[in-house]
Amino acid sequence: MGRDLQNGERLRPVDLARGHGLSTQAVRNYEEAGILPAADRTPTGYRTYTSLHARALRAFLALVPGHGHQTATSIMRAVNQGEVDEAFRLIDDSHAQLLDDRRTLQAVESALRDLEPTAAPEPDAASGPDASSGPVDRFIGPLAEELGIRPATLRKWERAGLMRPRRDPLTGYRVYDESDVRDARLSHQLRRGGYLLEQIAPLIAQVRSAGGLEPLEAALTDWRGRVSARGRAMLTGAAELEAYLREAG
Repeated sequence: MGRDLQNGERLRPVDLARGHGLSTQAVRNYEEAGILPAADRTPTGYRTYTSLHARALRAFLALVPGHGHQTATSIMRAVNQGEVDEAFRLIDDSHAQLLDDRRTLQAVESALRDLEPTAAPEPDAASGPDASSGPVDRFIGPLAEELGIRPATLRKWERAGLMRPRRDPLTGYRVYDESDVRDARLSHQLRRGGYLLEQIAPLIAQVRSAGGLEPLEAALTDWRGRVSARGRAMLTGAAELEAYLREAG
């Protein structure tokens, strides 16, 4: 696929680079990575590219915002190796992940709609005889299993301030009450949405102290925007990849 079958125009690496706002080294790197078809060489060893290479580069740059650099690279490499079905599988995987992210967002929004403000416990509630016997109280193992994470992750989240379980007075084990379980579920969903612990902590703290969900609205709006932008970027990438496949024949 290194030859342009439609016209005889030849492009130097600098021509291809300038046309896409890249360095010539980036173009060479993309060729070596298999993102671009192999370039022809002049008798003196200089690379020459064609409009087909420009089309491949446009396709790759359009795929990156929707699929990420690593997956976009794998897609282009598969196409250039003649493994188009593998490229389609990679694209399908990205769409499946986007759908899962969208469902996660919807689950968070649904969970937030259902949340009720939780009253702070009385000062002596944690030391009462029935403090660990509530119907929603959990120890760290069962809660971690319910969320599909490791107990060590819950301990890490606790250190980051995302939850504050009390200790069982007899065993010293952590006991997660209703509000802790709520905060753990929200933290888990937001982590799946791409948020860092330091971004989640103030949101959880505000929800906890204010007894309301307004602090999460801006985060959810941003999350919805990123999901929509990724979906649209996938459409743009698909159009450019189809144009490249057509020209490559």
